[in-house]
Amino acid sequence: MILAGLSMLGPFTIDTVFPAFERIGEQFGADSTAMQQVTSLYMLAFAVMSVFHGPLSDALGRKPVMIAGLIGYVAASIGCALAPNLAVLLVMRTLQGTFAGAATIVSRVVVRDMFSGPQAHKMMSRIMMIFSVAPAIAPVAGGWLLKIGEWPVIFWSIAVYGILALLAVLLLLPETHPPGARSPLRVGAVVRSILEVGRHPDMIRLALVTAFAMGGQFVYIAAAPIIVVDLFGLGEQDFWKLFVPIIVGMLVGAWLSGRLADKVSRSRLVDAALACALGAGLLNVVLMLIHPYLPLAMVGPALLSCAIAVAFPVIQLEILDTFPHHRGAAASLGTLASLGFNALLAGVIAPLVTASLLTVALAAAGFALLGFLLWVGHRRAVRVG
Repeated sequence: MILAGLSMLGPFTIDTVFPAFERIGEQFGADSTAMQQVTSLYMLAFAVMSVFHGPLSDALGRKPVMIAGLIGYVAASIGCALAPNLAVLLVMRTLQGTFAGAATIVSRVVVRDMFSGPQAHKMMSRIMMIFSVAPAIAPVAGGWLLKIGEWPVIFWSIAVYGILALLAVLLLLPETHPPGARSPLRVGAVVRSILEVGRHPDMIRLALVTAFAMGGQFVYIAAAPIIVVDLFGLGEQDFWKLFVPIIVGMLVGAWLSGRLADKVSRSRLVDAALACALGAGLLNVVLMLIHPYLPLAMVGPALLSCAIAVAFPVIQLEILDTFPHHRGAAASLGTLASLGFNALLAGVIAPLVTASLLTVALAAAGFALLGFLLWVGHRRAVRVG
C-alpha cells in the first residue's frame, strides 16, 4: 500500500488542479493555452529529473532519495498555494515536478528489489490498479475542494498528502538496496550508468514503445480541461465523466495483467495488448464519426486504457530486468521518454488536437499505432539479436 501511495503522487499532482484551471486563469488573466503550461512544465521537470533519481538511488539507497524528494515536493506545493501570479505558480509547479519523481520512480524499483518473476509482475499490476484510481479521484477531489475554498486549497491538500507520504517512508518502508550493492557516488560513475543504459538499443526501443502507447491514453488526460469544459460543455464538478471510464479501463486492464502473469509469456501478452490498443483507437475514431457525444465518446478511451494497462507492467519489468545492476538508472530512463512526450502532449500537442472529439480520437489512434509498430520492431530486433 505504501508503494502504491507513492506511485500515485505523480498523477494525483497533475489531475487534482484541473478543475481549478478556469478560476486560476480568470484570476491571473491566462487563457487555456497558457494554463496548459501548469501541467506541461510540471511534467517536463519531472521528466528531466527522472534521469537522476534512479541512479542516485543506486548509489545512496532507495529511502534517502525518496525522503529528500518528498521534502522538496511538500515545500514546492506550499509555494504553489501561496503563488501571487501565474509566473510564480509556473516556477513552483516546475519545482513540484523536479521533486515528485523521486518517490514515484524509485517506488517501482523497490518492487523489483523485493520481488521477481511472475510475483513481480503481479505486484506491479496490483500497484497499477491502485495507481489507476488516482486520476479518477484527483479531479473529483479537486472539484469538491473548490466547494470549500479557492484554488490554493488544492495545493495545501497536496502538501498534506506529501507529508503523510514522507512519514510513511520514514517509519514504515524498509531499505531494499543495501550498501554492499550500491554503485559509487561519483559524478563519473552516475553519468556512466546513465549512458550505459540510455544508449542501449533495447532501452531506446522500450522507452519509445511506452511513450507512444501511453500517449494514446494520456492525450485525454493532458487535454482534460479543454475536453470537459470546451468540447463536452460541462463544468468543474463534471471531470469524473471523462476520468471514471478511463480509470475503470485501467483497473480492469491492470487486474487482467496480474491474472495472466503466470499463464501467458510477457512478449505475447504485450503483443495482444498493443494490438487491442490499436483496435480500440480505430474503433474510437469510427464512433466519433458516428456520434461524437457522451456517453459514446468515452467507450474508445476506456477500451484503449484497458489495453495499455495490460501491457504497461510487463514493459516496465522488461526495462528493469534488462539492466539488473542499474535498475535505478533503467527506471529513470524508462520514464524519461514517456514523461518528456507527455509534457509535449500537455503543452503543445493537446491544444492543437482538441478542435473536436474526432481530432482527439485521431491523435490517440495515431499514438497507439506508433506504439504497436515500435513494439513489433523491438520484437524483431530481439529475435535477430
